[in-house]
Amino acid sequence: MSTVAVLGAGAGGLSAVVELSRAGHDLRLWNRNPATLQPYLDAGGVRHEGVLGDGVAVPALMTTDLAEAVADADVAVVCLPALAHHAVFTDLAAADVRLPVILNPGHTGGALHLRALFLGTGVSPPPVAELSTLTYVARTAPDALLRTTGRAEAVRGACLPGGAAALDWAMRLFPSVFAATDVMATSLSNVNLVLHPPGAVLAAAWVEATNGDFRFYVDAITPAVARVLVSLDTERRAVAHAFGHELPTMIEEMAAVGTVDRQAAARGDVVGAIRGGIANQAIRAPASLEHRYYREDLPYALLPFTVLADIAGVAVGTAQALLNLGCVAAGMDPSRGLDRAGLGLSGCDLAGVLALVRD
Repeated sequence: MSTVAVLGAGAGGLSAVVELSRAGHDLRLWNRNPATLQPYLDAGGVRHEGVLGDGVAVPALMTTDLAEAVADADVAVVCLPALAHHAVFTDLAAADVRLPVILNPGHTGGALHLRALFLGTGVSPPPVAELSTLTYVARTAPDALLRTTGRAEAVRGACLPGGAAALDWAMRLFPSVFAATDVMATSLSNVNLVLHPPGAVLAAAWVEATNGDFRFYVDAITPAVARVLVSLDTERRAVAHAFGHELPTMIEEMAAVGTVDRQAAARGDVVGAIRGGIANQAIRAPASLEHRYYREDLPYALLPFTVLADIAGVAVGTAQALLNLGCVAAGMDPSRGLDRAGLGLSGCDLAGVLALVRD
């Protein structure tokens, strides 16, 4: 039996607790905010239903003490929004954590961000691997019931040099994970980078007018939005090509993961594929512009993507327009987020980035 510290008690982290508990691992669940943990402490575990089964998963430990959570663990799995990475990476560096760390998901540039923060504090980074997308589609209800509606069928995983132990753990714990060449492939396979910003930015008025009273993946994905999405996806694949990767389209990627209608995807019907994805169909739109589709996916997905595009010398006009307009609409500074310095890429050219991420 392995001891796994899951960092983050959102729907993704809770789903990891459920799946890994059912697989026989010993779980430690950490969350910074005690109010988030309290319902599960009160219930004696994580009540859950959906594709991972129905029941209650009982971690051996639920705590707000990060040092306690990782003290006797074999591996740490970080299941947190990208905007929470800075704080948790800083705390892990302060604790001089040496155990393998899996970022599930890595978002865009997660492993590079961890490396930069550790090195910035004078601490050697631990073995780190990142996954291209969260291995679950899940939401928590107001009564703290976890509903996991999807489990990814194929997810890219990659590690920074020296991180092979973390990638090995990722593939052992999450059977859907397969190895990619490097973290450029995983970071540029972040589905949310392409899937969320077009619909969120172009539906901003609708979000404000209705408080999100519509289905994001059904009602907000219209033919016009799909055209913007395809343009953004074309830019993403061009940047990936510059870094030496031939990545599938976002719809092909999601078909492999299992979150779109595969028949519609096979015929190139972007609208039908996304609308037909069973796991996402019932998910509501953001209730406000404070939602993570704005606060996370713009400064922590589109911004680092534009950084990588700039390093690669690839023009990404659609990405830049969405970033600028979305940040203006949401009242954010489009230059604040995971920038070149946050990625640890200041002064790097394309060859320098490739040397950094490959053995």
